[in-house]
Amino acid sequence: MIALAAYRLAAYVRSHRVFQALLLTLALLAIVHGSRAPKGAEATVLVDGAVLLVPVLAWAARSLLDTEPDRQREMSAIQVGGRGKEVAAGLLAAFTACAVFAALGLGWALLAGVSGSPTSGLLLVALVLYVLAALAGTALGALTSRAILPSPAFSIMGLLLGFLAMLLLSSTSLYWLTVPLISWMKAANTGELLGRFPELAAISLAWCLLGLATYGWLRRRS
Repeated sequence: MIALAAYRLAAYVRSHRVFQALLLTLALLAIVHGSRAPKGAEATVLVDGAVLLVPVLAWAARSLLDTEPDRQREMSAIQVGGRGKEVAAGLLAAFTACAVFAALGLGWALLAGVSGSPTSGLLLVALVLYVLAALAGTALGALTSRAILPSPAFSIMGLLLGFLAMLLLSSTSLYWLTVPLISWMKAANTGELLGRFPELAAISLAWCLLGLATYGWLRRRS
């Protein structure tokens, strides 16, 4: 399974699809962190960057999972001993790619986006939120990949609408019904991020795992 995940990552790079997500990431980070935020705004800068990266990470996950032809994916399932391991290898490869882009985003924010050094507590919270952003991007990208939505048009629309649904729902009192991206931003802007972090992280992790489990269930039945 690990070998298959590495193979898919290598194929993603060799196919040059990785550069699509890389260019989108670099363009987004250049815009978001075009000027340093004043001291005291470290939480806002870090969280905003994590939220805005989610659709780019979803695009990266979707592209990686779509790199392998359908017949090759079926052969991979036979070679690794079952559909479950093949699905897990794909998700592992997609999350690894998303984690690399998320790390790039966090590093850029720390080096060029803030004027002061964040506290150790805020830095740890930001690190976890970027990991959760990578998980959310992986889940959204997987659920809109070709294996689930064969039509490229519906796949792209599903990705964009899924992200917009996250934003709209998380801006209401029903934020716990999705990955609460807007609630992350609100907590950072009001100085409540550290206090609300356990709640928001738990909700986010639960929905990310649910999305990944749904993808696995759909793939095993397809």
